[in-house]
Amino acid sequence: MDTASLSELKKELQTIPQKVLIEHLLRISKYKKENKELLSYLLFESHDEQGFISSVQQMMDTAFDEVNDSNSYLAKKSIRKILRTVTKYIKYSGKKETEIELLIHFCRRLKEYDLVQYRNIVLLNIYDRQLAKIGKSILTLHEDLQYDYQQMLAEL
Repeated sequence: MDTASLSELKKELQTIPQKVLIEHLLRISKYKKENKELLSYLLFESHDEQGFISSVQQMMDTAFDEVNDSNSYLAKKSIRKILRTVTKYIKYSGKKETEIELLIHFCRRLKEYDLVQYRNIVLLNIYDRQLAKIGKSILTLHEDLQYDYQQMLAEL
């Protein structure tokens, strides 16, 4: 079975009646948790981006508080899991401002975390990569927003 291109899917979706389209969306959401999460974001949270950002930041704070720091391996594993989750939510949003704000919050929390102060190489590399990603994303924004986010980035 060949997969249709995005333009072919778009054309076909425009011809389908609304009732059938709803059935297809519900069927897609049954197969993967990520599909259901994306559909939930689009339906319930996309209209309130600031609320979405604050809820993800609260989730991030809770996850950082629960990091198992009995040894550095478990801490690194937990922090990577937090970053994967944050990246998934950034992908759902698709907005550069959301990406920058969430990554800045992640970097702040990581900077506060003790293992960065002890010069753990893996965590420092994660931190540096996220700072570079923030810098690239800032360059795509409007000049006024760039200035504000550049100041936040300079604090890190």
